[in-house]
Amino acid sequence: MLPPEASQKALRKIFRRKSIVDIDDLFETLDTHSRMSVFRRLKDIGYMTSYTDAGRYYTLPEIPKFDLWGLWFHKCVGFSRAGTLKATVVELVQSSDAGMTPRELLNVLRLRIANTLHNTLHDLIKKRHLDRQRLEGLHLYTSAQPDRAGDQIKRRIKKVRSTSKPPEYPSTEATIAVLVQALRAGEALSHPSTVSARLVAQGMTITAKQVENIFSQYGLQAGKKTAEPPSAPSRR
Repeated sequence: MLPPEASQKALRKIFRRKSIVDIDDLFETLDTHSRMSVFRRLKDIGYMTSYTDAGRYYTLPEIPKFDLWGLWFHKCVGFSRAGTLKATVVELVQSSDAGMTPRELLNVLRLRIANTLHNTLHDLIKKRHLDRQRLEGLHLYTSAQPDRAGDQIKRRIKKVRSTSKPPEYPSTEATIAVLVQALRAGEALSHPSTVSARLVAQGMTITAKQVENIFSQYGLQAGKKTAEPPSAPSRR
């Protein structure tokens, strides 16, 4: 085992070279196979443990360049300003404007094994560090503080509703159906809301606004006579 001063120099050297190391690297660097001795030397200079890979990797606090989530990744190994995976999940959920779903957490944390997150969330709910809501068919994890959770749920509902709005212009199939309605209009073209109601009754998903956009795109106007198809040439 290297003496304290030599240990610090050796540790800083290997961290500068590799950025992150595992226990085998540390055994070799410090010339020991005692985990207790390794962590005693690490404690002298300060260190961080990865929240991924079951905490297998280590780095120095000054090495990570954390992103807006407070995370840093090196060769798919993740480190968090919050420390452990549990502390990181709590921090992410607490600081989020609209709570977080498991899929969102997986994407941010870059966890390769979904069960790791599942077990963590289960434990956090059990210990009441977080709360969970069933919302729009999703599990939403929120702050354990009622006021904060209420704000997150309101923002999530608003977010879901805004992203679930139909596009301004519908599918080609729906566009053709609207134009067919226009050709059948005869003397006057019905109002967009009437056209959309007819198509919805036929099992099609389309709004009055979408019909209005199609009318505008093809130069159609409600209340006016639609263009008559050209008559067939007479036979002589």
